[in-house]
Amino acid sequence: MTSEKKNLGTEVVEIPAETWWMKAWNSQRENLQIVIIALGLAIVIRALVAEPRFIPSDSMIPTLHVGDRVVVEKISYYLEPPKTGDIVVFTPPEQLQEQGFTQDQAFIKRVIGLPGQTVAVKKGLVYLNDKPIVEKYIAEPPKYKWGPYVVPANQYFVMGDNRNNSNDSSRWGFLPKKNIIGRAVVRFWPLERIGQL
Repeated sequence: MTSEKKNLGTEVVEIPAETWWMKAWNSQRENLQIVIIALGLAIVIRALVAEPRFIPSDSMIPTLHVGDRVVVEKISYYLEPPKTGDIVVFTPPEQLQEQGFTQDQAFIKRVIGLPGQTVAVKKGLVYLNDKPIVEKYIAEPPKYKWGPYVVPANQYFVMGDNRNNSNDSSRWGFLPKKNIIGRAVVRFWPLERIGQL
């Protein structure tokens, strides 16, 4: 290591030359800043804009299978409320937490009933305001009876597409809007099933 001498008035001060680790740090500092900025942006995007989710159960068959991965966007529900047919991801409401589910266990279901609508399940069909709805996306018709009940304000009636094997509103009640994380919009895995939902 070489050093440099500088005359500062009456004293001569020896300034050590840049060490190897200082050179390495200076050359990598910009790369480190880029990585930190990228991580920060990823955290913000995941928290506020969109995030990937893994499908852990068969409650949404045939639309979504176990192991499918979807993108959940979080912005649209700040601008407009959920609509019938939307596939939503949500944190467990109180009824599910009482059954042992925790806040970090997200559910995914299809919105069927909106606030103020009357929902019933009978004779293998789902009724909204006393009219049966056409559901080409379900695995099979429901084999149970439920309702009729009016969906309360700021809540939704949600069901899995695999109607007879889904832990949904027909079992635990209505979903508060505050529990909705976002809307599943695209399946990105597996590759052969990539597409919009």
